[in-house]
Amino acid sequence: MPLSLVNLELFFDQKQSKNNIDQKESICRLSNIYNRKAVSSVEQAMVPKAVLDMVLEQLSMLREQIARMQETIDKLVEDNRKKDAIIEEKNQIILNANRARFGQSSEQRKYVLSDGQLSMFEIAGDGKSEKATSDLVENTKTVKVAGHERKAKRTMAEFAANLRVEEEIVDLPEDQKYNAQGEPLKCIGKVEIRSEIIREPENVYLRKYYVLSYADPRAEAETGKADIKQAKAPAPLVPHSYASASSVTDVYIKKYADALPLYRQEQIWKRLGVNLNRGTLASWVISTADMYLKIIWKKMKEYLLMLPVIHADETVLQVNKEPGRTPQQESRIWAYSSSKRAEHQIRLFQYEMSRKGACATNFLEGFNGILQTDGYSGYGVIGEIIRAGCWAHMRRKWLEAMQKGATVENSRAAKGYEFCSRIFDVERKLEELPDAERATKRQELIKPIIDEYYAWIETIFKPSGKLKNAVTYAVNQKEFLCTFLYHGEVEASNNQVENAQRGVVVGRKNWLFCDTPKGAEASVIAYSILETAKANGLNPEKYLMHIFTVLPDRFAKDPKADIEDLLPWNEKIKALCKLGV
Repeated sequence: MPLSLVNLELFFDQKQSKNNIDQKESICRLSNIYNRKAVSSVEQAMVPKAVLDMVLEQLSMLREQIARMQETIDKLVEDNRKKDAIIEEKNQIILNANRARFGQSSEQRKYVLSDGQLSMFEIAGDGKSEKATSDLVENTKTVKVAGHERKAKRTMAEFAANLRVEEEIVDLPEDQKYNAQGEPLKCIGKVEIRSEIIREPENVYLRKYYVLSYADPRAEAETGKADIKQAKAPAPLVPHSYASASSVTDVYIKKYADALPLYRQEQIWKRLGVNLNRGTLASWVISTADMYLKIIWKKMKEYLLMLPVIHADETVLQVNKEPGRTPQQESRIWAYSSSKRAEHQIRLFQYEMSRKGACATNFLEGFNGILQTDGYSGYGVIGEIIRAGCWAHMRRKWLEAMQKGATVENSRAAKGYEFCSRIFDVERKLEELPDAERATKRQELIKPIIDEYYAWIETIFKPSGKLKNAVTYAVNQKEFLCTFLYHGEVEASNNQVENAQRGVVVGRKNWLFCDTPKGAEASVIAYSILETAKANGLNPEKYLMHIFTVLPDRFAKDPKADIEDLLPWNEKIKALCKLGV
């Protein structure tokens, strides 16, 4: 750094007398000499040695001071950068929390990039985006309203198509059915005024079973012993209990389909005049799940493991009384689902105390197909399987990184989100194709988008915060995210199993926890039966009622009786328990 005259003057003021004009002039000459690249021997001789030594000492001190100041500046700049990153991350957390609480739950592009910005991938020539031709795939009638379209209201015929109809005829009072001359009026027809949905209060009563006994009078007269015969009573659902198929089904449906905790059901029973406490209701659920539903769960698992594709995911569960653990320690519900294209629609849940990959390994023993999951590393310990990733999770990572008001023009996160949306746009058009043809079309239409996507990712330099999370996820999951390109039976996302967990998640918000491991085991079995029933178009209440009606007598005759005819995809079951009938 050049030695300035000002610095030398300050030095002179501190170290030398103001009256020493000769030394000051020497310093000025030295400053001029120093600031030039070449210094002659004559010029060096003109500067007194004492002054030169002092100046060189001061220069050394100035250099050290400047170095310390630069080090401090660099540290402050780095601290500010880190603080800015933390602030950005916190702001993103708040934004995502507000999105989750107040915003649209849908991740579709029309809800995320809805600020009037055109897509950066606008189709050339006609001014229409790909969204306009691919997002609106539902054949739903719409009506025009100010500024947007909405679904048309359902007609009464559509709304109440499955309800029985009772007519309420309102007639004139008898004295008004005559004219002024006393002649009777002629009824010329009826006019419909309105329609109402009627719900009758629950009808609860006690059913007592009696068996009739018969004796042979002749045998009694001849032998002195009565030959008594009795009718065989139907087997009880739960021995030594008031539980019936209908009452237990009601408990299951209210808790696992309608997310109503047992303590609220206890209050409902009291209003009906029955003092059933929640402990009794829990006992009904645990015993019937173990006696009747578990065997169906095991049979469905056999079918699931034979399928070519399985979706997997897991979610948190709190169990209060696990041995060797505190109530605050998290357990897990592992969820498994067949694919959309599977012959049998199956949804299975399993309770485990941990999130270790070994849990999935044990459940999937014997499975040799394709496992579709999110990016959780625990699935990496599973043996000889093919793994497929989830583009919905990938798109969600970009969504979480998007700032408020982000567009594809001003946000890399929005651009990454748009890439994922393009993939789903094309994927929807291939929905109905056979497996082999869909794989071929994916390689033709989607692979170029993915190649462009990963080439773009390589241009992102030193991302931070949520953006870094999205980039890291994309890079680490590339192999699995590309699996679906070559396997037409695999979906682009893992939404199949995530949708299956909605009942669990909604229920957990209401009943909060399971008290014991037995209760947790019964709950996952119940969710498995109900969600599989719904996936096969069954009315879960009718299906459970049928199981609890048929199996007690069947197992009383043969504890190992076959239950193949009770599986949710059985044609007779579908006809008997069809939804809406």
